Amino acid sequence: MGGYGRGELSPGSDLDLLIVHDGSAHEEQLAQFANALLYPLWDSGIPVDHAVRTRTHTRETAQQDIRVAMGILDIRTLEGNVDLVNAVAADVAEDWRKNSKRNLSQLRASSYERAERSGELAFLLEPDLKEARGGLRDINALRAIAQSGEDVALDRLSSAESLLANVRDVLHGVSGKGRDQLLLTEQDRVAAEMKFIDADALMLEVARASRAVDYVMDLTWHRIDSSKSRGIFKKSKSEPLGKGVIALNNEVTIDSSADILIDSGIGLRAAAIAAQRGLPLSVDACISLAEGFSPISTPWPRSSREDLVTLIGAGSAMIRVFEALDQEGIIERWIPEWGHVRFLPQRNVLHRHTVDRHMLETAVRAAKLTRTVHRPDLLLVAALLHDIGKGFPDKDHSDYGEELIRPLALRMGFPDLDAQVLALLVKQHLLLSSVATRRDLDDPATIEYVTSLVSDPQVLELLHALSIADGEATGKTAWSNWKAGLVADLVNRCTIALTGGTGIAPAEQLELTPQQLSRLDNKSLTVTIIERDDAHEIEILSPDQVGLLSAVAGTFSVSRLNVRSARTRTVGEAVAMNWIVTLDPNASLPSEEALTETLRKAIAGEIDLAKRIDERISSYRKIPGIPVPPPVVTATNDIATQATVLEIRMHDRPGVLYSVARAISRFGVDIRAAIVSTLGAEAFDTLYVTDFAGEALTEERAKLLANQVESYLLTQY
Repeated sequence: MGGYGRGELSPGSDLDLLIVHDGSAHEEQLAQFANALLYPLWDSGIPVDHAVRTRTHTRETAQQDIRVAMGILDIRTLEGNVDLVNAVAADVAEDWRKNSKRNLSQLRASSYERAERSGELAFLLEPDLKEARGGLRDINALRAIAQSGEDVALDRLSSAESLLANVRDVLHGVSGKGRDQLLLTEQDRVAAEMKFIDADALMLEVARASRAVDYVMDLTWHRIDSSKSRGIFKKSKSEPLGKGVIALNNEVTIDSSADILIDSGIGLRAAAIAAQRGLPLSVDACISLAEGFSPISTPWPRSSREDLVTLIGAGSAMIRVFEALDQEGIIERWIPEWGHVRFLPQRNVLHRHTVDRHMLETAVRAAKLTRTVHRPDLLLVAALLHDIGKGFPDKDHSDYGEELIRPLALRMGFPDLDAQVLALLVKQHLLLSSVATRRDLDDPATIEYVTSLVSDPQVLELLHALSIADGEATGKTAWSNWKAGLVADLVNRCTIALTGGTGIAPAEQLELTPQQLSRLDNKSLTVTIIERDDAHEIEILSPDQVGLLSAVAGTFSVSRLNVRSARTRTVGEAVAMNWIVTLDPNASLPSEEALTETLRKAIAGEIDLAKRIDERISSYRKIPGIPVPPPVVTATNDIATQATVLEIRMHDRPGVLYSVARAISRFGVDIRAAIVSTLGAEAFDTLYVTDFAGEALTEERAKLLANQVESYLLTQY
């Protein structure tokens, strides 16, 4: 039975033997037979686990003990009555399928218990090849699940099983013991025996194999859960989620009508949607994307870059989607630099993950910090790629990472200034932790040193968030409350010391042409639509009036136009607006005439925007998704513009800008200008407001406005 039954016995493994009889022999005869068989084995030092049972007794025992049942599922006749053994196997197989609900529940519980006890094989310094998550025991469990009639991708396990079994065999031989834990002291010898260059190369392949097993295990349980929730006879229904992307059977997949060769951005779009919904990306979708891979044009279009940021920003839900794509080799085709760090081990006590998984875990932590920075997109990308320079023995990983990240960022379509910031973040990602714990923070030279390297407060803000995310992802040994406090103190001192800076891709004020200024003088509403490859630009010129921004934003929302960015500017008694929008799935772009008429009615109050947007928000609340941090609203007075600057940072939602503008209008202030950005799945809106006399708000009133807007957003979303 077990491994011996499958013909996969390792040198140090037990022999699992079952002596089956028809009940006609006396106990004394059975004892004599068993002793004659077993004593020579025991005398030779071979460990044996055995049982003597009838067919009926075997069936009853297997029904009561899942371990016995799983052993018999792999039964093999050594000698004797083949028909009797086949009958025992048939009994147990029939009961296994009949009681699959109970058996699978027990299998799942035991799998989770083992993972809790033994950890994840791919990320352990000294992994247990059999018991850890993604190990040989999980492969046996997957076979048993398949024998219950469930769909299991066993074909994806053959190379992983072969590698793990071979490593286990060599380990038993090298150690001279039947132990399955691959200790650091034995990894070099096992690697040499298996003709690997070194232990790192061995552990990389072990990580690759175990992650393949873990992926199939997760996929299997998801399919089982989806089948249960859908019901046996209930017809599957697809739901459109984006261009060429649908939800089907609790998975996100590619619509059969989509052309992945032409639509090169569909993979990132599907991944972003899946992660934000908290759903897996189907294996079929990943295979299709790999087989029909179409490179994204260089530089990436804005939509693909934002989809990447949206994927990373989904937090822990991102890992499952990212791993599915990585299993098919898609990630390194998008980001070739990823290939070198893929499955790369870190054989030190500080790190608990491989390099690639550590960067994913850092991105998960960074996603929780997006409200603390002005550029969440740069934080998330830096977190994902901060250790991209590792794995080159003759290079400092921070310096080499800086070399790699700048051209990579430019390929992704980031402007040059943003690429420079990303390069600085990667190069200096250890700076704050190192200085805070090794230098005297009361020494002015310490502050001067840091500010000489990071001279912009917003870059410092990003570096602080990256340091926190990196430390938390590394583990408690590398990041503690004490260390976090020191870093925060250092950042605070440096922030005070910094009096200026270049800024990060500063938002440009809306510049107007002479023709636009002339049309503004006409004091009439005009709308111009310019179609672009992956978005649409809409220019609006209108007389200024209270509630204009909310009317325009509301009109876009009910027209199913998603705002990606906006700039507005008040000139005298008129307002100029420039919007970049994308379309909802199955929505069509309205004509200039139709949009102008809808806007006119909205501004005049002839359309109940509030009701229609509330309906959209209500529908959105019913859609399952991932938990996100709450909105953050701050207000400060800007001496240069004589206005109060209101900053809103929150997860993007339908009607966000409308809700913000509506709340501000209710407060009785005037919106003089707006700079609106959607960075991945994060909305970052900056509004310049004044009282109706054109003055900035008092400090007390500005704080009250920020609190009111934040409270309103919390109730809405």
